[in-house]
Amino acid sequence: KDSEEALETAPWAHYPGPADLPGAGHKVVLIAGDEEYRSEEALPMLGGVMAKRHGFDCYVLFSTDPTSGEIDPMNQEHIEGLELLDDADLVVIFTRFREWPDQQMKHFVKYVESGKPIIGIRTATHAFKYHRRTESPYARYSSFHEGWSGGFGRQVLGETWVNHHGGHGSQSTRGVVEPSSKKHPILRGITGAWGPTDVYG
Repeated sequence: KDSEEALETAPWAHYPGPADLPGAGHKVVLIAGDEEYRSEEALPMLGGVMAKRHGFDCYVLFSTDPTSGEIDPMNQEHIEGLELLDDADLVVIFTRFREWPDQQMKHFVKYVESGKPIIGIRTATHAFKYHRRTESPYARYSSFHEGWSGGFGRQVLGETWVNHHGGHGSQSTRGVVEPSSKKHPILRGITGAWGPTDVYG
């Protein structure tokens, strides 16, 4: 899929970086797929910044409806483009409870087993949940797998989903500036923050 026409119709976003920046020549694949935190919006922005400002060649993959090809964060069983991982230098994963078919998942597992770097964001601690394909050779990646405790999240990223701190879906998060740090340059213009979601334990 090297032609310009193929890139325009590809089911992923591609952000090539300038050749004169430090990241040039390095391929980054960002994988979006969660029902709650809008990774399908956040990762294209992150990929664009990584390409434009640092020179990385970035591809963003999405959960899609296999029939229409439209981005569908609710579809836990379909993603296209995981073969792009075969020669990637870095993966950024922001998924939740995915259950990809073996022919797609094998590319992700191959990347993980290569020992190359992985950055997991938020729900990547519970990136997979194999409850439909329990006989899949990749079912151990599930956060609830008994044989590989905590699955991908705990074994690769360091922890899986544990619990919600507070009432999930009924509480929010408030951030306040600690008084002794209020004059720190990084907090210039910040008076506080509020988000309509709770936090993880």
